[in-house]
Amino acid sequence: MSLLLTASPKDCSKKGLHLHKLNKKFLFGLSTFLLSILSLVFFVWLILHPSKPQFYVKDASVFELSLAPARLLNTTIQTTFVAKNPNSRVGIYYDEIRTYAAYKGQQITVDVELPGFYQGHQDTNFLSTSLYGAGMPVSSSFGYEVNRDQVAGKLILALKLDGQLRWKVGTWVSSKYRFDVNCIAVVVIVPGGVAGPLSSVQGSECSTTV
Repeated sequence: MSLLLTASPKDCSKKGLHLHKLNKKFLFGLSTFLLSILSLVFFVWLILHPSKPQFYVKDASVFELSLAPARLLNTTIQTTFVAKNPNSRVGIYYDEIRTYAAYKGQQITVDVELPGFYQGHQDTNFLSTSLYGAGMPVSSSFGYEVNRDQVAGKLILALKLDGQLRWKVGTWVSSKYRFDVNCIAVVVIVPGGVAGPLSSVQGSECSTTV
């Protein structure tokens, strides 16, 4: 006669308790590891703390600003932006950049896309482009506003620039963040009306949000 060896309920409970302890240790170790990685990333980010880029309007010249019948505007503006990366340890990738001009809250040029680029530590880049609008619809008060500014001797244009950026630290590159740039260009009107080119006030600083 052979003896059958069977585990008692007490033995089964001990095995279940042992497995439960192993699972708890594994989960604790995994949580500790993930928390350490997140803490490391957070402290690196805290130490580097990238500052948002800085933008300026170097110059802006109006070559055309004529109002056709049916309140349709034709515009040609040459602009140069200065983009500066103030960070000493963080590079910046710029993607999907577009720019346009507005006057009195009305967009007066079409969106113009600029090529993306990489900006190294504390580098400065110049972004030059021509903004244009052909048959852009404007409000009925547009002609009055332009004439009033002609008398005052200046046009105040809003130059807009937006897109997406990515921070680069070493070989690590962040996800994309949207940025918006708002600039004011005060364009001096020469005697005789709006007939370009008209020189704008140089060195106008822009507000940037990320």
